[in-house]
Amino acid sequence: MVSAIDVKAPRMSLAFSTLGCAELELDEALALAARHGLNAIEIRALGGMIDLPAYFAERFGTPAGLVHALERSAVAVCALNTSLRLVGATPQAKEEFLRYLPWAEAAGIKTLRIFDGGSTGEAGELSEALTTLEWWREIARREGFASDIMVETHDFLVHPQALGRFLEAAPDCALLWDTHHTWRKGGQDPAETWKQVRHNVRHLHVKDSISKAGGKLPYTYTLPAAGEFPMPALLSALAADRYDGVMSLEWERLWHADLPLLDHALSAARQANWWPQSDESEPQR
Repeated sequence: MVSAIDVKAPRMSLAFSTLGCAELELDEALALAARHGLNAIEIRALGGMIDLPAYFAERFGTPAGLVHALERSAVAVCALNTSLRLVGATPQAKEEFLRYLPWAEAAGIKTLRIFDGGSTGEAGELSEALTTLEWWREIARREGFASDIMVETHDFLVHPQALGRFLEAAPDCALLWDTHHTWRKGGQDPAETWKQVRHNVRHLHVKDSISKAGGKLPYTYTLPAAGEFPMPALLSALAADRYDGVMSLEWERLWHADLPLLDHALSAARQANWWPQSDESEPQR
């Protein structure tokens, strides 16, 4: 059993991704987080819909309507998770991404998740990634957006060398560090990856798995604390640097319907002291 008491980081905000409860409505997802004493949720899907701007428009009408709905909960929304990729960002994908901005700006949601894309991070992919990053920064400057992007280590950024090249070229780019992917896919201990990314990480994903093939994956997801992910090493590294960003359970039930309910996974994480205890965390707006 992991002892979170000794290694918890101060002011860490605990959250989950609605990827684990995509069938829920916004108020239900917020209530689930509140029941588990969490500070925030990151929104990937709601009401069975991944197209969040369409969901918000259908349920709340206007950005002001969304703001009103969020004001009824003490749980914050720490990020909206989009599907844009730095590598492979077509004009259509960029337009779809920009549809998120009115909602994020009105609700004070500071962060929009995008993916890295690509596979190797070699010169061509790196150049394309930097071009997309500059496209966003130019628009953000021109429009005066308060919201900004964070790039998830999902594809080419799971590889330590590619991650290093990207951060050298874009040293001020905010990251969403998927700790499981850099460990399981990239083959690097989280404590070592943290040394690379600690100045850029604003948000991180955690999940657990075993090295047994399951479905289309070369590994199988498990309940928190039931797998092989080295959570003690991660928590120790975060605590040493007093990490005060978001730690979010990304329970991929939307893609893997055989997984238990998110409610069960959250209970398992808490009961096993697998991650920091929520009563020591502070909300982030």
